[in-house]
Amino acid sequence: MTAVSATHESPSRERIETSILVAAEEVFSQHGYRGASLQMIADRVGLPKANILYYMGSKQALYVRLLNRMMRRWNEVLEDITPDSDPATVLSDFIRTKMVLGQRYPEGSKLFAAEILAGAPFLSDYLGGELRDWVSSRAAIIRQWSVQGKMDAVDPRWLIFLIWSATQHYTEYSAQVSGILGRDALTEDDLESISSFLEHVILKGCGVTSPAPNNSAPKSSADAHSVEK
Repeated sequence: MTAVSATHESPSRERIETSILVAAEEVFSQHGYRGASLQMIADRVGLPKANILYYMGSKQALYVRLLNRMMRRWNEVLEDITPDSDPATVLSDFIRTKMVLGQRYPEGSKLFAAEILAGAPFLSDYLGGELRDWVSSRAAIIRQWSVQGKMDAVDPRWLIFLIWSATQHYTEYSAQVSGILGRDALTEDDLESISSFLEHVILKGCGVTSPAPNNSAPKSSADAHSVEK
């Protein structure tokens, strides 16, 4: 079969690509990069293998796109911060959004962790280039908050790493956490309690007063700043 052409009767390119990405995320997270195949992904999404190649280019290109998408989901909440932003609101949103996304997209989160644990063979250029520049630009703004007296003079890089890792724990080690708590899975109340705890500890450690209690975790994918493509 040939790749689907764009017509009024066929699904839009965006819709097809989203379906492929969802299927690929599941296959890669279950089998790893080496164990996964484009045929597995094609079977999962219900398309010919030729369509996967047409829309994504190659197995590696598809894999890297998934990893980059996961990072964009996590970090989008920090994209629009400025020196005038309120550190309490920004850090709280970052913590809570990261918690929500970890639970909403566990396959993508675990896939990214597996890539990093393997030494980031497919992400080394991204980590040392685009992501490094992004962290540096966010860190520069956080340092300005310290100069303005809005928060303590903490190293912004360690702060970002801390939020990434602390929230990631509840996705990567969900079985451990649930087992210790005596649950099959974390509940909404658990997630709220964890988010409030991390918010309290991290913000207090930065010399920042927590925002009002009604600043709860985002509920919808739009509120959680998800990026599907």
